[in-house]
Amino acid sequence: MSSFQRFMGGSPGQVLLRLVVLSFIVGIILSALGLSPMDIIDKVQQLIMRVWNMGFGAIEWIWRYFLLGAVIVVPLWIIIRLFNMGSGRG
Repeated sequence: MSSFQRFMGGSPGQVLLRLVVLSFIVGIILSALGLSPMDIIDKVQQLIMRVWNMGFGAIEWIWRYFLLGAVIVVPLWIIIRLFNMGSGRG
């Protein structure tokens, strides 16, 4: 397997197919929750404007949320990588 395929997680065709299926499933879930693509874009724009308007106070705000998320994401990522390495996929 080439380094590009390793980076992608498989052949480009397989990865594309997985992304299409996953996008479809996530789209169904978000639709059931009453969200639209424009809602998400509006919320991102509002977030950017809130951060911009907060100035330097935003740096602390962003850092706290980053750390809060990292406490969950980083250990999960390490566990997944270790399981993948143990199964020879990684």
